[in-house]
Amino acid sequence: MKLERLISIIFKLLNHEVLSAAKLAEEFQVSQRTIYRDIDAICAAGFPVVSHQGTNGGYGIMDGYKMDKSLLGSYDVNSLITVLQSLSTVFEDTRAQGTIERLQTIGPEHRTTSLSVDLDTRRTDLGVLPLLRTAISQRNIIRFDYISAQNERTTREMEPVRLHFKFGNWYIYGYCRTRRDYREFRLSRMLHLTLTPNTFHPHHNLPEDTGSAKKAWDGQVEEVVLQVRPEALADVMDQFHQAEKQFHADGSMTVRIPVYRPLEARWLWSILLSFGSGAEVLEPVPLRDILKEQLQQALKLYEEV
Repeated sequence: MKLERLISIIFKLLNHEVLSAAKLAEEFQVSQRTIYRDIDAICAAGFPVVSHQGTNGGYGIMDGYKMDKSLLGSYDVNSLITVLQSLSTVFEDTRAQGTIERLQTIGPEHRTTSLSVDLDTRRTDLGVLPLLRTAISQRNIIRFDYISAQNERTTREMEPVRLHFKFGNWYIYGYCRTRRDYREFRLSRMLHLTLTPNTFHPHHNLPEDTGSAKKAWDGQVEEVVLQVRPEALADVMDQFHQAEKQFHADGSMTVRIPVYRPLEARWLWSILLSFGSGAEVLEPVPLRDILKEQLQQALKLYEEV
């Protein structure tokens, strides 16, 4: 993880005279260009990193400099420790544990944490995450079966680039050799994951966080309106906590949810059906027909023969 690497580099520079970019790149299994960017970030944070030329050259900290404990406040240190502890548990990462121990030396002696992070690994096989992280760091091609949103099962080969944790789920992003394009796969739908002995060259660029995806959705986002009965308020708010809400005198609630192509969003249908009679779809009208058909098909499974 980038944060872990930056902190480790800072402490290495503080504890060593000179470290070359090549040595740091080898230790952290990244490119020298990545190390150069890390050094720039460390300098921007206020650490006086100096460059030494020559055969034994590299990077070091300005003579006489010592890190002031006030550089990171107790809130910052406690937050970093909490996040890293969660990551080290998920990935079984001993390097992260070492970083935690170093952070604890500059943190308050008696710390009380106001932050807790649970990455909810129950949804994911605990062995998969360390395996994928190994594949990313060692640049191993991975092979797995995948169940798509359309319930199609395919076998994929992939050059993994980055793990994501978002919307309560883990995803792997990389170059899919089967489709010859970049793809993102949800870990909960992956089966029979294996690391192949074949490796790939580090030629991938991570996607930029831009508004291009949002622009592609223009004109395809439709508002879903729900009428929620009092007994289903908590369930609906848990699922759509950022939606626009309007409460009524009888204890009910109207919710407006912007959804990309709701008539094709099977994930949305499942959530709406889980509310039972506690929530009714008012708009769009075709979505009502889809849910009615889904309920009728489910009832057929329980008809007496």
